[in-house]
Amino acid sequence: MSKPFPLNPKHPERICWGCDKYCPVDAMQCGNGSSRTPHPAELLGEDWYLHGDWGFDLEAIEAGAKSVKPGEP
Repeated sequence: MSKPFPLNPKHPERICWGCDKYCPVDAMQCGNGSSRTPHPAELLGEDWYLHGDWGFDLEAIEAGAKSVKPGEP
């Protein structure tokens, strides 16, 4: 991903999170077409970024960041 990724969006159910386009559910452009990819907060809870290695700068999150840019692998 190259766009900043929101940690806890207000209405994650309105967007497909499967690629960098962040398409509305009723107008997906990536070809998925059948169903949207849920935001990790919908599946794992509001502290989803603390579980596993997502490649985020946790210091920026602790400093109050609302979105993060993933690190390079």
